Amino acid sequence: MSAYTVDKSIDCKGLSCPMPIVRTKKAIDEIAPGQVLEVVATDPGSVADVKSWATRTGHQFLGTTEDGGVFHHYIRKSIPEEQKPETTFANVVDNDVLASKLGSDALILDVREPMEYAFGHVPGAKLAPLGQLERMLEGLKTYADKEVYVVCRTGNRSDMACKILADHGFTNVYNVIPGMSEWQGPVEQSEVEQL
Repeated sequence: MSAYTVDKSIDCKGLSCPMPIVRTKKAIDEIAPGQVLEVVATDPGSVADVKSWATRTGHQFLGTTEDGGVFHHYIRKSIPEEQKPETTFANVVDNDVLASKLGSDALILDVREPMEYAFGHVPGAKLAPLGQLERMLEGLKTYADKEVYVVCRTGNRSDMACKILADHGFTNVYNVIPGMSEWQGPVEQSEVEQL
């Protein structure tokens, strides 16, 4: 869009999580503080991913525009004093642990996009797309003291979701890695069952 001046633009069209973030990290290192990076992507999950990554690392997320299914994300690189080291959520489990929780009273929270969920999810998993998670927190409060296993495609979005949940008082939250990309257990295909 001509109203936006960018210093660098990267094309992530056709790539799914975690690749837009991987390329964003590399590109942000290649520009100077104060410059603006444009990330062009088609993955709807990139809307929440890019904003969350920028916020977590201290860069200024300027916003996202969308035109015909193509998302344009804008990030202003912060000065080194404003940047934060990227951390990962401490409570991590593998897919085998998640498989052992099927049928228990633990909450399995799928933070992928609705279409990803519809085409295959862990049986009993509830959908809470990462981009909508903060708006859904009130409805999730009944699970604040229960075990919550958060899954996405690779462990990237679920890592961000775990941090959000922990920041809002959830005490038994676990990030499932590597998530659905290597899930060997049963899979359901169904209509979107969002909390």
